[in-house]
Amino acid sequence: MSLGDDHGYGESSRGTDDGTYGGYAGTGQTRTRLPDRATDPYGGAARRPRSSSRSLVTIVGVIVLLIAAIAFANRGDDDTTNGTSAGDKAKAAPTAASGERPVNSKTAGVPTGFKQSKEGVQSAAANYAVALGSTGMFQKGSRHTLVDTLYTSDAASRLQGPLDDAYSSDFLGKMGLDADGNPPEGNTFVSRVTPLGTTVQDYSASRAKVAVWYMGLIGMSGDNSTDPVTSTWKTWTFDLQWSNGDWKIVSDSQKDGPAPVPGDDQAATSEEISKAVEEYGGFTYAR
Repeated sequence: MSLGDDHGYGESSRGTDDGTYGGYAGTGQTRTRLPDRATDPYGGAARRPRSSSRSLVTIVGVIVLLIAAIAFANRGDDDTTNGTSAGDKAKAAPTAASGERPVNSKTAGVPTGFKQSKEGVQSAAANYAVALGSTGMFQKGSRHTLVDTLYTSDAASRLQGPLDDAYSSDFLGKMGLDADGNPPEGNTFVSRVTPLGTTVQDYSASRAKVAVWYMGLIGMSGDNSTDPVTSTWKTWTFDLQWSNGDWKIVSDSQKDGPAPVPGDDQAATSEEISKAVEEYGGFTYAR
């Protein structure tokens, strides 16, 4: 129904020729005036739908606005296009994205080559949390590669042994994995980290301390799983050092929370979780 369709609907058929309402003046008789279908806009077949033209105008207007918004967003950082300087820009809120482009390079499947800046070190910390919270950490070969890639050489050599001990066959068995970190046939092991925000606790050109607040998923998805996929909320703090043209982890620690009040969403089935893990890929995070 278009606007105006229900205002004064059919009123023109109620009036009489002399302006009285519903009958002949002074007679008490009434008559029914049938609409002229050839000319009356409310008279059946002759009525033309007005909503289609209005809907078309509305759709075209929305498309034009959308194109304009995309063009504005993609103008880049050239301040000469709008006559303003960087100093005139309003400061972003602490949790707002900076607009910095993600890195274009990867090492061992992990984004690398971050800028030597506060934004760059936050991007590095967020992406490193994703990598270190992935299923790759549960298999020795990929774990060694990740640690060698993300940590300083001294930290990596110091951590490899203790990490191998931590990811023991006994620990992997409790997670439902075999000694090589593989799930049983027909099951999907889930381990994901999704950063929600970062904050710089300390920064210099050569050292930085960054905390990453994240939501994690971990567990086994399968019909016979005794360890279903659950969510966790944690804060991961990284001490990083600028080394060989990139940020590297010197040390890190985790603590629980802050966690929101659990919602009343219905838990998904194991089949739905497995399908989602296969269909939905991760992101490269940029501050």
